[in-house]
Amino acid sequence: MQDFLTKAARIRLVIFDVDGVLTDGSLFIGDDGQEYKAFNSRDGHGMKMLQSHGVTIAIITGRSSQVVIHRMASLGIEHVYQGARDKAPVYAELRDKLGLDDSQVAYVGDDVVDLPVMRKVGLAIAVQDAMSW
Repeated sequence: MQDFLTKAARIRLVIFDVDGVLTDGSLFIGDDGQEYKAFNSRDGHGMKMLQSHGVTIAIITGRSSQVVIHRMASLGIEHVYQGARDKAPVYAELRDKLGLDDSQVAYVGDDVVDLPVMRKVGLAIAVQDAMSW
């Protein structure tokens, strides 16, 4: 537990995947092709709490969706990267842009595509119903 607390105290950036992390993974697509996702308001509240304590929030997701842009804008999240099939280069670019080292970054993921970044960061977090690796 102490190791976790030590790692958590260093975190200055938390990166979230979207589908399966900030949503339950369901995709709702209307007859017009518009994609809808259900975000949990408690996740948004937690993100705002992190921001109020000086932690930067970012999104790196493999899919692209207008609803993600709208939701992240409503939370004041500036670093939103969509369509990232390979998340590691996007992660490295963002980390360097913010002048951080790996130990200052946490990543929240749920799938194998998140593993390359999760193996680099100082604190890797898998949601409860993440894929078992």
